[in-house]
Amino acid sequence: MKKLFAALALPLIALAIAFAAPVSAQSSRDAVWIQIAARPSLREAESEARTYAARLPDVSGYALGGGWYGVVLGPYARDDAERVLQVYRAEGQIPRDSFIAFRRNLRSQFYPVAADATPPAEPEAAPAPAAPAQAEPEPQQQAALQSTLPDESPAEARRSERALSREQRMELQVALKAAGFYNSGIDGAFGRGTRASMRDWQAARGFEPTGVLTTAQRQVLLDEYNAPLISVGMARVEDAKAGIALQMPADEVAFDRYESPFAHYTSKGDLGAQVLLISQPGDKRTLFGLYDILQTLEIVPLDGPRQRGSDSFTIEGRNDRIVSFTQASLKNGEVKGFTLIWPTGDEDRRTRVLAAMQASFTRLGSVLDPAAGGDVVQDIDLVSGLEIRKPKLSRSGFFVDGNGSVLTTSDVVVGCTRITLDHGYQAEVAANDAAGGIAILRPAEPLAPAAVAELSTSSPRLQSEVAVSGFSYEGVLGAPSLTWGKIADVKSLDGNTDMARLDLAAQPGDAGGPVIDSTGAVHGMLLPRQPDGKQLPEGVSFAVNAEALRGALNAAGVIAASKSPAAGSLPSAAIARLASGMTVLVSCWE
Repeated sequence: MKKLFAALALPLIALAIAFAAPVSAQSSRDAVWIQIAARPSLREAESEARTYAARLPDVSGYALGGGWYGVVLGPYARDDAERVLQVYRAEGQIPRDSFIAFRRNLRSQFYPVAADATPPAEPEAAPAPAAPAQAEPEPQQQAALQSTLPDESPAEARRSERALSREQRMELQVALKAAGFYNSGIDGAFGRGTRASMRDWQAARGFEPTGVLTTAQRQVLLDEYNAPLISVGMARVEDAKAGIALQMPADEVAFDRYESPFAHYTSKGDLGAQVLLISQPGDKRTLFGLYDILQTLEIVPLDGPRQRGSDSFTIEGRNDRIVSFTQASLKNGEVKGFTLIWPTGDEDRRTRVLAAMQASFTRLGSVLDPAAGGDVVQDIDLVSGLEIRKPKLSRSGFFVDGNGSVLTTSDVVVGCTRITLDHGYQAEVAANDAAGGIAILRPAEPLAPAAVAELSTSSPRLQSEVAVSGFSYEGVLGAPSLTWGKIADVKSLDGNTDMARLDLAAQPGDAGGPVIDSTGAVHGMLLPRQPDGKQLPEGVSFAVNAEALRGALNAAGVIAASKSPAAGSLPSAAIARLASGMTVLVSCWE
């Protein structure tokens, strides 16, 4: 029955694979391969390539770097490669951990031509594969495919197995589980379940199903499991200046520079991976400060879990381009760790690379000099050579109650996936009156403002002096500034009495800031410079008056403090302190 089933199945395989058209010379730039084996010697790889070629089409062999040689199928278009991979895996024609490989993974070709080429030459069009002549290859033929190492008898295999450490036994269980043959705990005990998984793996690979792996078979299994790491050239890197050693994808990243607290290992291939080593002297404040700073950088997307303990933290961020993972810990007055940045869509390989980096991370006896990279050209938009994440739009706002509720302008809350106060505090839109230009925000967690606006209970006098407190340059200066001017009219150009016209030269970032008089009372909120698309002369600005602001706040259930006109004038320095305490940067993030 088994022979009959195989005889029926193999023509179906050939029929499915036949639809995978070979890549033409014109599209070879986008070609991909399927890596099915990797061997540490050229002789083994050549033998394996010949054996595969006897029963499968499109077989070739390339050096992978680091002393490893790979056997691949292809080239194919990406969609065709995934179909070929699925069918061949399902029928046991190739190992289950075979994966898509790219041109950048392959170096000089050794099969079927001499090893005299640089990264793969333009592929020749290959005919659609035909069904093998035999319904089922002989076990001896498939076994030869796997390894040229000396074979062992079952008794010899048991003796060599007894010499394995518990860690080595656990590693074999992990490899069997990754290949889909084992689904129990990783305990290093070769019980009934582990033996059954070994027999299944041996049968799938064409070996005699004894349930005891020989030395050569164990090596084949581990080579299959480690193929994703081999494909990126995982190798131990010791950075003496940073005082860190770990496994790193050396075919994809290379050292570039030091800019404290980072050692930058930038991408050197098409994959786009990056690694940062973190190393600096410090204490808990240093560690916690690093945790906050990292989350302001472009390389750490906003979505993803974060965890901070008393002496360590981890941060994971994901978007449609990259996945970023950072870990750092404090020990003996030194903060050390690393960041791995990997392209989205390559999760299986990223997970393996990250696990290898974590398992191999070792602290050495030195720490990066805090002055390292001090001679690099500085940029306000960079932190240690890394780009700061920028909001879509930033405007000003001001606190109106003791819980941290904020008044701001409507335009800053439109189309945002996230709104923050002073870049660090999440806020939600409690109300938005687009017609009036007023938005009310509530912080995700209650805040304790340094000062709270007191809305004036009277209209300002014409030509009286006022100031707008705002982040004129959208937060670049780090603190609000005062811009002085006068009340030009208590209504808008079209007669709207909820607005006032100001003789005041405001900047775009000032919009949403409070309009304050000499007593410290708030008479209104500055609106964006061009209401309704009008082009206005320089020095003309508009503000929503205090009465309209109070009405919007009451409708949202926010009670604002009031200030009567009887209050005396304050010194300029006191007004500046008051304004700075109540004004907050409001940012909209994509």
